[in-house]
Amino acid sequence: MKAIWTGSIGFGLVNIPIKMYSAVEDSTLDLDMLDKKDHANIRFKRVNERTGKEVLWKNIVRGYFVNNKYVVLGKEDFEKASPEKTKHININQFVDEDDIDSAYFEAPYFLEPDKTGDRAYVLLRDALAKSKKAGVGQFVMHNKEHLCIIKAQDKALILNRIRFYQELRSPDTLKIPTVKSKPAELKMAVDLIKQLSGPFNISKYKDDYSDKLLKIIKAKSKGQKAPFKKMEIVHSSTKDLMAQLKASLSGPKKTAS
Repeated sequence: MKAIWTGSIGFGLVNIPIKMYSAVEDSTLDLDMLDKKDHANIRFKRVNERTGKEVLWKNIVRGYFVNNKYVVLGKEDFEKASPEKTKHININQFVDEDDIDSAYFEAPYFLEPDKTGDRAYVLLRDALAKSKKAGVGQFVMHNKEHLCIIKAQDKALILNRIRFYQELRSPDTLKIPTVKSKPAELKMAVDLIKQLSGPFNISKYKDDYSDKLLKIIKAKSKGQKAPFKKMEIVHSSTKDLMAQLKASLSGPKKTAS
C-alpha cells in the first residue's frame, strides 16, 4: 500500500511524523468504455484546443483566468499559499465525534507513524481512546485545503476528511410538505422503528449489486440470459397510513442483506 500523503500531526508542542493511506477500496466493477459499433476501447486524450495535438502530462500546468489572461501556477505557488498546511496537520480543537453531523463526512484514511513518531503516535491514540474525543485539524492535499477529524480506531489513528460548512447546500429550496403527523400514526411509526431497531453491525451489509452484475456478465459471456424482473416505482393505492403501519408491524422483521 502506497502512502498518498506524508507530513506530521501536532497537538500542543507534540509533533508526530506520519504517513497517510487510503482506508477504502472501490467495490464496483471496473468497466471499460467501448465503441458500440466494434467494441474498441475509448481513449481520452488531453488535446491543445488551438493545435488539436495531444499534450503530455509533464507539459500540463494549471492556471487561473484573471484580467483577460491566465496566471500560471507552479508547485511552489501552492506551497507558498499555506506552507504549514502542505506538510502539517495542527489539531487545534478536540470534540465529541457525535457533535459532527454525518453529512459532513467525506473519506477515511489510515495514519501510520513515520521514523521517530512511534511513541507520540501511541500516546495520541491512547489519549483519544480514553477521552473518547476526536481532534479537528486542517491540511492541504492535491492543492486543496481539507478539514478533518482524527480519532482512535482499534490499534490505529484514522483521519476522516470532512466538508466545510459552506460546502453543504441548504434544504430551503426543497418542496417540503407542511402537514403534521397524526398522533396515532406517529406512535405506530415509532413502534415500527423500535421493532426494526438493533445494534449496528456494518459487516452484515454487503455490496451485492456488483456481485449480481458480475453474474449477468458471466451469463452473457456464455450466451445465456440472466433472469430479470423489472422493478417499477409503486405508488400505494391507499392513503390509509394507519393500515400500512399495522401491516408493517405484523409482517416479518427484515434484516440486512
